[in-house]
Amino acid sequence: MTLAPKLKSMLRWLTPGMRVKRWVALLLAGAILLVIAIDDLSAGRFIAALHDAQHALPPAWEWLINTLMILLGIAALSVGLSRLLRSVARGVAPGSSVRASEHVYRTRILERAPNVVCIGGGTGMSTVLRGLKTLTTNLTAVVAVMDDGGSSGRIREELDMLPPGDIRNCLVALAEDEQRIAHLFQHRFTKSAPLQGHSLGNLLLAGLTQATGSFDRAIEEMSHILDVRGRVLPATLADTHLVAIMDDRARVVGETAIANDPRCIREVFLDADNVSAYEPVLDAIRDADLIILGPGSLYTSLIPNLLVKDIAAVVEAASAEKILVANLMTQPGETDGYTLRDHLSTLNRYVRLQRFDAIIVNAAPLSPSILERYREEAAGPVLDDLTEPNAFGVRIIREPILGELEIAGKLTAKHDPLLLAKAIARHARSFTQRGSWQRPTP
Repeated sequence: MTLAPKLKSMLRWLTPGMRVKRWVALLLAGAILLVIAIDDLSAGRFIAALHDAQHALPPAWEWLINTLMILLGIAALSVGLSRLLRSVARGVAPGSSVRASEHVYRTRILERAPNVVCIGGGTGMSTVLRGLKTLTTNLTAVVAVMDDGGSSGRIREELDMLPPGDIRNCLVALAEDEQRIAHLFQHRFTKSAPLQGHSLGNLLLAGLTQATGSFDRAIEEMSHILDVRGRVLPATLADTHLVAIMDDRARVVGETAIANDPRCIREVFLDADNVSAYEPVLDAIRDADLIILGPGSLYTSLIPNLLVKDIAAVVEAASAEKILVANLMTQPGETDGYTLRDHLSTLNRYVRLQRFDAIIVNAAPLSPSILERYREEAAGPVLDDLTEPNAFGVRIIREPILGELEIAGKLTAKHDPLLLAKAIARHARSFTQRGSWQRPTP
């Protein structure tokens, strides 16, 4: 380990509110009292002998020895306390490789951070969660469960259960050891015909659903297994499909069919009336300090959550601060040519944006290589044509939150999780007024 990480770890102990310094002070006070008591019992000869021995040395040596004793004392105290806490932490969680200082930071700081509810689905939701878990463990992801394509669609049809794909992605994003878990859970079978194309994480959730008897209990069990920071909740437990009316009034059923249809979408709704929300979702929204909507596919990730009965109404009525995160790119067959104002106008038909406080918009330019790749797929950046004041009454926060990620060999524009989390923490009252947030670290 280099000096910089060691120093960083030691400075973490100085973080306000960790309830460590009070015990360090008590330990020091106890040590001083013990030395005084020993000296008193020896009729003052103990300290006097040390004092006389030091005075017998030249002044320079006496100063050097005193300095060394102070430094060695501080080092011994720091190392001893750190090793003690590490031993206790390993006794409580033997399998954990987390440093004691990091463990204390998470339990003392992150658990007292604001309650944040994120609403969405797809990769956009995973990005938000990945950054916000560095700021708070009081994190709830509300995820749409209308997917009917790929591995999720096959599991949904063959096992008669809700699609696990987006839920899996969110659980992985919130996992304690995300890097290792992501590598395993995203693995897709390639040789066995019955399993070909299925991801390991989807199959585990399917198995847990059968073992526990319900999808929500399966998510809870998986959350314990992965040691997630926060929780993941399906918007509904009802088996429902997304329906779209296209610009020629044709009716298209199913999220995958809607996303692949080149025609413009006029409106979307669910194929069943009064689809009930999962009750813990409504409770989480009511108790939230901050609600974040987006980023994500407008018609197939964000709006489906708002179509579930009571979710939009509870979001509007909640006392929480509410922030939108704008999409970076248009989506072929779904939001072709949509500007930022177009996105908000569409979203406003399903939830009143006048109830929201702000919108975070990327201010960083895209690289020419990224732009060219998206042009080849008939997509492009979402034009920022929003002014302030605006018809939606939202404050505009423009921050450089752009990241680039290689997916399936293609360089893709994505929100940078940590930059987005920092932007939220800087501008959200729920964080700044408490003064409890810490800058996210990789």
